[in-house]
Amino acid sequence: MHTDLGSQYTSEDFEVALKEAKIQQSFSRKGCPYDNACVESFHATLKKEEVYQTSYIDFETARLALFNYIESWYNRRRIHGAIHYLTPQQLE
Repeated sequence: MHTDLGSQYTSEDFEVALKEAKIQQSFSRKGCPYDNACVESFHATLKKEEVYQTSYIDFETARLALFNYIESWYNRRRIHGAIHYLTPQQLE
């Protein structure tokens, strides 16, 4: 899991929770706002195009809808200006 150096991510409780879940943590470099730029852009797009447009009845419904958005739309059909107006699948 890649995070910034916010106190919520550097706390001992969070570190213990990650270890229990067998998740390795990495951090952004101090003072570098660009480390997370691509993920933040993706999250903004995901929220605008899917999350804010939908009411989920439960966690499983949300999980399936988000998976479907990412795998069926975002990676396969949605073109991206940063990769010369190709889909991520076309770029791969």
